[in-house]
Amino acid sequence: MSVLVTMKVRGDTDQFRRFLVDAEERLRGIAESAKQAGAIHHRFGVGDGFVIVMDEWETAQAFQAFVSSDEIAQVMRDAGAQSEPEVEITEAIESPDRF
Repeated sequence: MSVLVTMKVRGDTDQFRRFLVDAEERLRGIAESAKQAGAIHHRFGVGDGFVIVMDEWETAQAFQAFVSSDEIAQVMRDAGAQSEPEVEITEAIESPDRF
C-alpha cells in the first residue's frame, strides 16, 4: 500500500521559480533517482511565501530515506528554502470519486 506525502517549506518563491528553470537537468536527474527509490508521483505547488511538495511513494521508509540525503538538503537550500519542511505522511486509500 502506498503513502501520500505532503511537505510545506517556507522560502523565497521567486528564487524557487528561477531554480525550476535554471536547474532543469538537475531536477530531472533527481526525479529519476526518486522513481528508482520508490516515488510514484511528484508535484509542486507555490503559495504566498511557501512551496508545497505533493508525492506518492511506495512506502514511508522509502520517502524518508530519499529525502534525508545530503543532495536533497542542498537542492532545498539552492531552491530558496528558509525553513525545515513540515511533513505529513498518510496512507493512500481508494475512494469511489478518485480520478
